[in-house]
Amino acid sequence: MSNGKWIPEIMYEESDEEGVSSNIPFVMVPVNESMPNLLYIFESRDTGQTEPNLEGDEVPVYEWDLHQYADMLQLKNKLDKKTYDKVRISLGLEPIDAAAEKGKKITSDIRNNLK
Repeated sequence: MSNGKWIPEIMYEESDEEGVSSNIPFVMVPVNESMPNLLYIFESRDTGQTEPNLEGDEVPVYEWDLHQYADMLQLKNKLDKKTYDKVRISLGLEPIDAAAEKGKKITSDIRNNLK
């Protein structure tokens, strides 16, 4: 469906109060497109140094490092459980079964508090 020219834009809600996304960035995906399986994001850091620009003014020098962020659902669907758990642990997450159990407990606690 995609013509390959759509570029995802990472967006944030502009609200003083907690909105729909709870301060988590989001991507508005056009109707005929899909959320990318991998996002590339540059990290930019000021080096503390300056250099002259074409006009002779001193401007900051930045370091740029490219990062890649994968869709965990794609990994979960395509990797065996053992490998997927290794990926989760390497990212500082718990294995999926432990995380699912904690999620069930949180949901149960919320339901009990609503009663």
